[in-house]
Amino acid sequence: MRIFITSDFHSNIKAFQKVISRVEETHSDIVIICGDITHFGTLQEAKELLSLFGKLRLPILFVPGNCDPHSLIGVDIECARCIHGTYELYGDFMFMGVGGSTGSLFHTPFELTESEIMKVLKKSFNPSLINYRCVMVSHNPPKNTKVDVTRSGEHIGSLSIRQFIEEKKPSIVFCGHVHESRGIDQIDDTVVVNPGPARYGYYAIADFNRKIEVKLHWL
Repeated sequence: MRIFITSDFHSNIKAFQKVISRVEETHSDIVIICGDITHFGTLQEAKELLSLFGKLRLPILFVPGNCDPHSLIGVDIECARCIHGTYELYGDFMFMGVGGSTGSLFHTPFELTESEIMKVLKKSFNPSLINYRCVMVSHNPPKNTKVDVTRSGEHIGSLSIRQFIEEKKPSIVFCGHVHESRGIDQIDDTVVVNPGPARYGYYAIADFNRKIEVKLHWL
């Protein structure tokens, strides 16, 4: 199974068009969008942008970012499925999600406290599915990693997301949010991937075979 991971479009229509073309070229099976579909946009704008993926006829799983409207939670657009606070099963994988971000000085549209993030994570994780490998999709990266560092050197990831990873040990985590921290890191045996912002041409590919292999790419 090949997963196409993308994030942080911020309403850039050309980025959407390029990503859709690249998904077709890479013969991906599932597309993961880690939030910030819009840039302080409306629910209608988010729906219109996500509907562009309909031509792919592939499963599209997404979580809203902090710059997306809170009302995007629970919205399904054609083949695009919001997994904030829930999960989807594909193959032997459980894809679970949490959107938004921790608080910021900018008071963005979709911000959560650490306790709210943990509540969403617990809601989206089904412990009875022990035969499925867990894939976490979040907008905010986990705290104190290579993928949550701002230009000033501050780690702005979520403590709750990190704690959840350490306790539940998902196979892999896809995130975004911190544009300047594109990269791949690891927490114990869990791989953590920030593909970088799609608005600047970045994405990642994960091949799920016996092992999970991840590579960062540029459009």
